[in-house]
Amino acid sequence: MIRHIVLIRFRSDITDVETADIFAELHAIEDQLTGLRQITSGRSESPEKIERGYMHGFVADFDSWEALQTYQDHPAHKALGARLVANAVGGLDGILVFDLDVAE
Repeated sequence: MIRHIVLIRFRSDITDVETADIFAELHAIEDQLTGLRQITSGRSESPEKIERGYMHGFVADFDSWEALQTYQDHPAHKALGARLVANAVGGLDGILVFDLDVAE
């Protein structure tokens, strides 16, 4: 399984309503792709408090690298990615992506 981890530093003018709308758009992709197991999204609840400004994020689990690539090529993902970049601090600099091959 491939775990796609995305952390976002949203601009300070982005409201909780806008953030929820962005995550709703993300979750709408779940039913459109084979090989996408689930998406979990939200605001950090870490008691450690070392998010370094990355207070929101999501994790998407895929069956394979090919399924992740299908997601990355999908028009809904491209539109969402552009929206994330537009609303992140410094654009793309406000987004961190980490993909992990998880043994099952």
